Amino acid sequence: MILEMKVPSPGESITEVEIATWLVSDGDYVEKDQAIAEVDSDKATLELPAEASGIITLKAEEGDAVAVGQVVCLIDTAAEAPEGGSSSTTNSESPAPAPKAETPAVTHSEKATYATGTPSPAAAKLMNEKGLTADSISGTGRDGRITKEDVLNATPAMGSFALGANRSESRTKLSMLRRKVAERLVSAKNETAMLTTFNEVDMSAVFALRKEYKDTFKDKHGVGLGFMSFFTLAVIRALKLFPAVNSMIDGKEMISYDFCDISIAVSGPKGLMVPVIRNAEELSFRGVEDEVKRLALRARDGLITVDEMTGGTFTISNGGVFGSMLSTPIINPPQSAILGMHNIVERPIVKEGAVAIAPVMYLALSYDHRIIDGRESVGFLVAIKEAIEDPITHLMDGDVKKALEL
Repeated sequence: MILEMKVPSPGESITEVEIATWLVSDGDYVEKDQAIAEVDSDKATLELPAEASGIITLKAEEGDAVAVGQVVCLIDTAAEAPEGGSSSTTNSESPAPAPKAETPAVTHSEKATYATGTPSPAAAKLMNEKGLTADSISGTGRDGRITKEDVLNATPAMGSFALGANRSESRTKLSMLRRKVAERLVSAKNETAMLTTFNEVDMSAVFALRKEYKDTFKDKHGVGLGFMSFFTLAVIRALKLFPAVNSMIDGKEMISYDFCDISIAVSGPKGLMVPVIRNAEELSFRGVEDEVKRLALRARDGLITVDEMTGGTFTISNGGVFGSMLSTPIINPPQSAILGMHNIVERPIVKEGAVAIAPVMYLALSYDHRIIDGRESVGFLVAIKEAIEDPITHLMDGDVKKALEL
């Protein structure tokens, strides 16, 4: 029996996907539920499992855009597995593709054969300055004599490259996910009145709490006490104080939310992904850390689903993990604001009238000025600063052990 495998719908509103990579070859024997391809949608990269065991015949090429419901391969379910149980995942007899022979760099002497001659004094002086030799210049003077003009003509112009230098280039097609991200970023820049406001936050209080409780927290809950839980809970507090930031524009209307679905920007194998922590306002420090870890691992392993990245009312992006000091993050549409975290550096600050050294992070809030005014944006960022600099009061209700569930 020949089974036609069709592209399943990876999520609502997705009408086509792109074959990113075939994990099997035409004619391989595949097992039921074995991953046979990676497919890109405009939201995520997903694995396509075999619906049955048998010999596979591919009906689409890598890079092809295929509609949801279109046949991408055939599986002959009547075919028997090869002797020894070898399949596409264990077949060691298939010859490895021959490596492409590297094209040797063409040396200058192979590019052309130049006439040689005796340089004029002016030409000789210039050749010495430029590091050129007589056999690299074709003389146009009498009896092949090298003139000053010949040397000037043989000297690479400003911004040009040395003869024989490696100037190779390669082209790689952008994945559907990367193209969609690019479209959304450009759309956010062109279709919103985006503005960014900045502030700095003294991380001393958070450092002190983590130093005292991180080991106990990890021993009890099996997850680390990181910065993300502090900032996520600080963001939730600020969203409640300034609900316009937890809103978005839909045509001529503004939609405001009484829940906080926080998108967390993480780096995955296919690029930037933004999974969502649902109803983050209901979570404790432990709950946030559990969700951040779970979503980050799923993104890293390529297991994140479209549903896990759909929605979100506000985004947090932590460029500090890559060493960024300051940036202007781009809004994640259709959201209206995004918080950018950055690296933590010891800086001199004033405390109680004296200069002290403290771990300081710069914060950036990019927002859509169409619905968020300066008062709200600045107040929102100040509210985060207050919560991070005094988390016991603003995030823990004065009881650290209860807040950390210790």
